[in-house]
Amino acid sequence: MFKLQSCSSSSSRREERRSTPDILISDTDERFFQSLYEFIEHEKRYLRCPEEGPSEQRHSIYCSVFNKVISRATAYKRLLLTIKAEYDDAIRELKRREDEARMTQRTLAALTSNLKSLTSCQRRAAQLRDRVSALHRETAELQEELKTQRLSVEQSTWIPGLTVAESLDPEALDGHLKHLEAQRSALLDRKRHCVSLEVKAELDDMLQATAHHRDQLSTENNRLKVLYKRLRLVCDRLSSWEEEGAQAPLEELLCATLESIRQSKVTEDTSCSIDAELFGGEEPTGVDEFRLLTDSLDRFIELFDSAQYEDAALLAARSPRGVLRNLDTMQMFTGVKGPPGSVPPVLLFFQALLITAPAGDELSALLSLQAVRFALQHGASQLVTHAVTQKKLNFSEDLGDILTEHAQKNPGVTDLCLALATIVYEACGLDRKTALSMCKRGLIHSAIEFMNHCKNLTAEDCVWILYRSPSLSLLQLLTEPQRGQAAILSAGIACSTLLTDPRQQQFALQLLDSFVSRGRGVSQMCTDCLHSQLSAAVFMC
Repeated sequence: MFKLQSCSSSSSRREERRSTPDILISDTDERFFQSLYEFIEHEKRYLRCPEEGPSEQRHSIYCSVFNKVISRATAYKRLLLTIKAEYDDAIRELKRREDEARMTQRTLAALTSNLKSLTSCQRRAAQLRDRVSALHRETAELQEELKTQRLSVEQSTWIPGLTVAESLDPEALDGHLKHLEAQRSALLDRKRHCVSLEVKAELDDMLQATAHHRDQLSTENNRLKVLYKRLRLVCDRLSSWEEEGAQAPLEELLCATLESIRQSKVTEDTSCSIDAELFGGEEPTGVDEFRLLTDSLDRFIELFDSAQYEDAALLAARSPRGVLRNLDTMQMFTGVKGPPGSVPPVLLFFQALLITAPAGDELSALLSLQAVRFALQHGASQLVTHAVTQKKLNFSEDLGDILTEHAQKNPGVTDLCLALATIVYEACGLDRKTALSMCKRGLIHSAIEFMNHCKNLTAEDCVWILYRSPSLSLLQLLTEPQRGQAAILSAGIACSTLLTDPRQQQFALQLLDSFVSRGRGVSQMCTDCLHSQLSAAVFMC
């Protein structure tokens, strides 16, 4: 407001000066004032001062003009300085009051906001107090109702299972008595099929003693097998010696026979042949076989239900005619868990299958796949290694794919699983997957040597391997002659095939660069093919 008043007064004074007769002003003073007016108008336009209302720029302009007037005056200079100082003090005081008023308004606004927040908090607190009081009342009512229900329950049933009315009804009491007698009879009947803990402990001791006796008999049986083999060898030598007419001395014959006996060993195959020879006609048949199967199944179920999974797994693996060596039994072991920190039951069954499998026998295809899958899930890679290297599994392409997939997902066992997959693929005659597994292991030269010996491997198979294991060294070895033989894959076919795929063009270009850097010559036909394919690829890009 004060700025507006000062500007208005200055404008009025300027108009008065303009209307004042020139008799009091000399020519020099008139030019000076004229220059001041022009300076004022120029600065207003330059600073874009508003035409109305207070403005800091306008105040600065007039202050500067007033200073110039004071510097030009001589007689009234002191008076003008005093007027200017008073004028500046008045303006500063007005600014200070305006700032104080603004601060007061802000403070009042903040206090109003805080007052509103306080009022809202007080209102919320009152609502919460009302809610707490209501909850206290509801809690007291619920406790009282609960107490009443407890009293009613205690008073309503005198006999367990009967209400007060039924307790006073003779027919209801007779029916309840018959029900209790039936329950008693069922419990007594069940008790007759059970034994006491002392009897169970005695039976367990007898079972352990029987198992120990069985182990002793097994050891004695093995010793007798060795003795039987030696005696049979001596008997065969003596029979042949008699048939030949006793040409050699008997002492030399016996010494040579004893020396060969010392050097010979009874292997597992020999032991099996001895068992077949001695006990081939004693296999249980008919009723005896059915009883043996029934006893084996009952014992397995008993061990399985009592969580003795290791013994149950061995019994299932040694079941007569292998009735429990199947996928259903493995599913049973998969659905249970052993104590914390113990070996999973499914691995115990898999291990028992491998231990008890006769030499040369393999697990079924489905059983092999499921067993390997569960073993890999539980981190039993060593068990899988034993099964593959000892040829206890039915090798198939699916088995090799399971091992390869596990190698891709678990970097810690990548090399081991790829090596096992190589064995499986090679046994199945899958040459290109065998070579691919070698390349993924980094055995590029071994893969090239293997591919050189594969007669059924085509150029499409080589390209298939390149796409799944892209490597410049593999591409170079495929397109180079090996030990005087022709290259496995033509450089023209490789480059033309790779150039059609935007993702593999870089390998083709790197191969060409390697040819140029080593100074290798390329036939004109191959060169034309490469140029045409490269042009087509560039056009497509």
